Amino acid sequence: MTPARPRPDTTPPAPLQGDGRIDVVVHCGFAVLMVASGVRYVMRHSPADNLWTMALAGAVCVLYAATALLARRANAYRPAARRPGTQPTPWLPWTVALLAAWAVLVVVAPSFAWCSFAIFFLGRSALSGWPAYVAGGVTAAATAVGLFRMSDWTDVAMVLGPLAAAALLTLIYDKIERDAALQRRLLADVSQAQEQLAASERAAGIAAERERVSREIHDTVTQGLASSLLLLEAAQRSWPEASARDDLFKATDLLRRNLADTRSLVHELSVPGLETGPLAEALEHAARQYVEPIAVHVTGDPRPVPPEVRHTLLRITQSAAANIKLHAAARNASITLGYLPDAVTLDVYDDGRGFVPAAVPPPSAAGGYGLRAMRQRVHRLGGELSVESSPGEGTIIAAQLPLPGSSTGSNSETKGSP
Repeated sequence: MTPARPRPDTTPPAPLQGDGRIDVVVHCGFAVLMVASGVRYVMRHSPADNLWTMALAGAVCVLYAATALLARRANAYRPAARRPGTQPTPWLPWTVALLAAWAVLVVVAPSFAWCSFAIFFLGRSALSGWPAYVAGGVTAAATAVGLFRMSDWTDVAMVLGPLAAAALLTLIYDKIERDAALQRRLLADVSQAQEQLAASERAAGIAAERERVSREIHDTVTQGLASSLLLLEAAQRSWPEASARDDLFKATDLLRRNLADTRSLVHELSVPGLETGPLAEALEHAARQYVEPIAVHVTGDPRPVPPEVRHTLLRITQSAAANIKLHAAARNASITLGYLPDAVTLDVYDDGRGFVPAAVPPPSAAGGYGLRAMRQRVHRLGGELSVESSPGEGTIIAAQLPLPGSSTGSNSETKGSP
């Protein structure tokens, strides 16, 4: 099914109505020309002629003011999408009366012919479509007849001049209307594109936040609960031996930490020790929640790293250590934190049973979010994550994150430093 094309915007742009300064210039010009033409006519004709002509000129001024006022008010509240001809124009009778009175006045008193410009622009701004062209033609024809009469019906230039001027003004006015309509359509397209972009950004922000919360829950709540469950199951099997009490103590301690992490996540607080304190100690503390003992090594010149990098390294360590406890059955594990001139690296190693990275199942209700969450965290900061493992040969999870600067900080972050 072919989608319906939007209807073209046929509402007259009416540039004179859209620009109040042009309206003021046109109306003031009409007033000045009417006064000047009236004075010229009074000085050149007898009082008997002046009375009726000036009365007609006054009627033209009243009709002009009424037409301009009604058209301006109606167009100010006219819906932008209204098509010409779909609703009546209340100022149309006033416009017709103005053109009729003006035609009579300019034929009887050609001295008022200079006011034709203002009458032309008012007719084009008040009307649209073919009525506007008719109004312009009537104005030009009446002016041509008046000037031709003033030349005693001998000067053909008096006829051709107003007609040519009207044609030229019509072409210019039409060009202005088309440009205004095009500009209006372009502005509407830009506005629509901005709204769509804002909606897309909102949707992307919601999706990113969902992913972030998913990673946080996986790396804290889910991993902690899984480890606590293993400890409780081990205590149940060995109860009432002394080892069962140790497992219960560890499970209780891990659940308390898990509760603290959950509260921190709910209130958008930082992980304890993340914002301050040595990074190596924070990584060791995070890993010992799941694997104990575990060795932490630091290479390079330690220096402060941005909070988002510290947070990512800590979460990767937590997730990797939880995987070691749940799946690896490793005897030994270690963490290596390395400082490069423009990056920081993290390697988490264990000598457990290993696995085939390419055969890891996709995330599901049963789990499988750990490696994906690690990659998302690292890629979000422009880093790289690699997993090296094979069955029976252990696992190495290696992450490298870029740092914003290469200068060495004055504060050391060595393991055990204050």
